[in-house]
Amino acid sequence: MFPFMTPTQAIRLSMQTALMLAEAQAVMFMRLAGKAGGWSVTPGEERRMVAEKAQAAMASGAAIFRSAAAGGSPGAVALAGLKPVRAKTRANAARLAKRGPKLPGGAS
Repeated sequence: MFPFMTPTQAIRLSMQTALMLAEAQAVMFMRLAGKAGGWSVTPGEERRMVAEKAQAAMASGAAIFRSAAAGGSPGAVALAGLKPVRAKTRANAARLAKRGPKLPGGAS
């Protein structure tokens, strides 16, 4: 029988969760700033932010299923489920940060 979670898994899960939450907060800020005209976002950003939730949820569920079916410990299953969500928040934060704020005078 597996322990619920090893100390290493607990630390990794805590760190990955904290990073994902920080990235998600940054993404929300940049998207809201974009809606207000203060951040350079693409015209399809609203559609993208809705569609990606379902994609990330499906990828996370599939990763959880694969890890559990392979006999992973609860800690390994949790880490597997977080991985696709963290990949999406990391990619979104980098993509939106690269676009940057809208500056006065039309320069962005």
